[in-house]
Amino acid sequence: MTSPVSNLLLSALHTETRNSLLKHATPVELPFGTVFFEAGKQPRYMYFLLSGLASIVVTVADGTSAEVSMAGPEAVIGGEHLLGSARIPSHCVMQLSGSALRIHFSQMQSEFAASGELRTLVLRLLQVQFAAVAQIAACNRLHSAEQRLARWLLTAQDKTQATSLKFTHEYLAQMIATQRSTVTVVASELQDRNYIEYTRGTIHILNRAGLETAACACYGVVRHLDSGVRSIVDTERGRGIPHDGSSSAESAGIS
Repeated sequence: MTSPVSNLLLSALHTETRNSLLKHATPVELPFGTVFFEAGKQPRYMYFLLSGLASIVVTVADGTSAEVSMAGPEAVIGGEHLLGSARIPSHCVMQLSGSALRIHFSQMQSEFAASGELRTLVLRLLQVQFAAVAQIAACNRLHSAEQRLARWLLTAQDKTQATSLKFTHEYLAQMIATQRSTVTVVASELQDRNYIEYTRGTIHILNRAGLETAACACYGVVRHLDSGVRSIVDTERGRGIPHDGSSSAESAGIS
């Protein structure tokens, strides 16, 4: 099991706050397809990802689905459920196997309410996530399948730091809101340019710079947002957030 500090949110917390969470957490392995929460339902557990990749997906009335956000070991899966009792229309599933620390949702609610430090950091990271959701929604509507696939592969690599990603064309089609046949054509074109190699369900990124030229500007926006998460974490590692939550507007990320 990967160290708890490989999760960016946990690593940014004071030792006291982190240990308060860890004493209630259970290490778990997460195979591909693990469902974290379903649409319209409160999760039973929340997860601090340590490795792997998760997708937040919306499925509409005709059964088609599209990814609206991607999560790696930077925050807590299901954090949006801490904000209130609204029925969230998305579900979250593991797309690359990995590991996590699992905590009961009710316990996480209690920790969230009791710790100003945890609450402030979770809210700041959720703000970044919601901004990324908005960007990806626009991307799925406005940009070509090639641009979306390139953006998606680059973001997946950023979050996993892996050069090889195990995804079928069918799964990628769901992630970027298109048809499987379209993904096959686009992936073949990217492979012809030697940007990627696709063999037996595994995509190898061969030329990242080339892939960036194929992506839309949304990739740069999402990458900047992800860099912002790491900046938040680095800042809090250095100075910490007040345990009683009495942070200034600046420390809470409000301008």
